[in-house]
Amino acid sequence: MRMKKTAAILLAAVFASVCVLSAGFAAEKTPKVKESKQTKQLRSNFQSVMHRWIRSSDKKYEEGSQTSYVEVQAVYFSPDYIEAHVQDQAQKNLWTQQEMEDYKYKYLQTLQLDKMIPFLVYIDNSASSMHMAPFDNIVKMRIGGKTYKAVDYDKRFNFRLMGEIEGLVFFPRYDEKTGKPLLSENGGTVQLEFNSFMSPILRNNITLIWSVGKEDINRLYAGKTAARLESDRLVERLGRLKKDKEALDAKAGTIQQEINTIQKRLDDLQKNM
Repeated sequence: MRMKKTAAILLAAVFASVCVLSAGFAAEKTPKVKESKQTKQLRSNFQSVMHRWIRSSDKKYEEGSQTSYVEVQAVYFSPDYIEAHVQDQAQKNLWTQQEMEDYKYKYLQTLQLDKMIPFLVYIDNSASSMHMAPFDNIVKMRIGGKTYKAVDYDKRFNFRLMGEIEGLVFFPRYDEKTGKPLLSENGGTVQLEFNSFMSPILRNNITLIWSVGKEDINRLYAGKTAARLESDRLVERLGRLKKDKEALDAKAGTIQQEINTIQKRLDDLQKNM
C-alpha cells in the first residue's frame, strides 16, 4: 500500500520541482470532464513508463511490538519518462501546445540533462532520526565499475530527518578528464548507492539499479524548446567569454605597464652609457 503512496509522492515531487504554471493558473481547478479513451490510454502509458524507471528499497526493523522502516525510492529521468510525464501533465491540465512547450522548457532547464544525470530521491523514515550531512558522502552513482560523487543536490537532505523528504540529486554526465559520456552510446547499468551510515537500523548499503538502453537525449531538445535552451546556453557562454576577455585585458594592461617600466629604465641606461 505504501508503495503506491510513495510512487504518487514522487510524481508530485517531480511536478513541484519543475512546475512553471503561474500562481493564478496553478490555483485554478481543472474542470471535471469525462476522460476519453485516448486520455485513459495516455494515463495508462505513463503509469507503465513511471514504474519502469522507479526503483525502491524498503528496510524494516522489528523490536518487540515496534516496527520501524526506512524506505528509499528514486526516479531515473530517461527520455521516455520525461516525454511521457510532459504528455501526461498536458493532458491532465488541458494545456495548449504553448503551455506544454513552456512546461517542457522549464522541466529540461531544471534537470540539466545536457551536462547532468539527475535523479529524484525520496526517503521515508519511521526509525530513529537520520543524519545524512553532507549528503554527497551518503549517496554515490556507479557506472562501469566506477563511482561518482554528486555535483549538486537538494540541501534539505543535510537536515535531520524524521518522516519524508524528496529532492533532486545531480551527477556528472561526462568524465571530468576525458569529456566523454559516462554512459556509452548503447547504454549500460546505472546504480545509486546509499551508505548504511544514513540510518542506525541499516546493516548494509542500499543499492538501486537501472538497466539503461540506448538513449537519445537530443530528441528532447526539439522545436521552440530547443531554441530557448540553446539561447540560454549561448547567453551563459557569452558571459563567460566576456569575463575571460576582461581578465585577459587586465593581464595585458599589467604586462604593458611592466614593458613601459623596463623600456624607460633601458632608455635611462642608454643615456648614461
